[in-house]
Amino acid sequence: MELLERRILTDGRLLPGGILKVDSFLNHQMDPMLLREMAREFKRLFADVRVDRVLTIEASGIAIAILVGLEFGCPVVFAKKSKTKNLSDALYCAEVPSFTHGNTNTVVVSKDYLRAGEQVLLIDDFLATGAALVGLKALVEQAGGTAVGAGIAIEKVFQGGGDRLRAEGLRVESLARIAAMDDSGITFC
Repeated sequence: MELLERRILTDGRLLPGGILKVDSFLNHQMDPMLLREMAREFKRLFADVRVDRVLTIEASGIAIAILVGLEFGCPVVFAKKSKTKNLSDALYCAEVPSFTHGNTNTVVVSKDYLRAGEQVLLIDDFLATGAALVGLKALVEQAGGTAVGAGIAIEKVFQGGGDRLRAEGLRVESLARIAAMDDSGITFC
C-alpha cells in the first residue's frame, strides 16, 4: 500500500536493534484517515472470505482491528496480555514472545468471545518473527474456529515470520513489506 509506505519513509524512524518506530502515526499517536484507508484495503484483500470476527492482540493492533471490524460489520476481540480480575477462568490462553519488548506474555481471550465454527481474521500492526500470529491462531483453534487469514500493517520480511506462516498455510496479507532496514534506510519488497 503506497500510502503507508510513504508514511513509513516520511515519519518512521529506525532505531538500533531492528526497531522501526512508527508511533507518530500508527501505534501511539494514530492517524485515523490512514487507518481507515488501511481497513478498507484489508476489506478489499479479504473480500473473498467470510469474516465472523476480527482478533488482535493488545495494544497496538486494536485501533486498526476496530476499523477492520467496522468494514466487515463484525465484532472485534483483542487478546489481553494478562488476566484481569474481571475475567472468569473460562479462557483460551497462548504464550506469545514479543520481539519488540523482549519478553513472553500469556495472552488470554474469554471463551465468551471466540466460538466454534467462526471464521476469524487476525489483524496486527507488525509481523516480524510471527510469534503473535502463532499465538492468535492458537486461540482461534482452541475455540474450534478457523483463522481465515492475517492482515498486517507492516511486515519485516527479512525476519522470516511471514514466509514461515505462509508455508504453514496461513494466508498473510501485508500492506507494507520491508525487505531490509539499515543505516542507509528502508527498502520495500
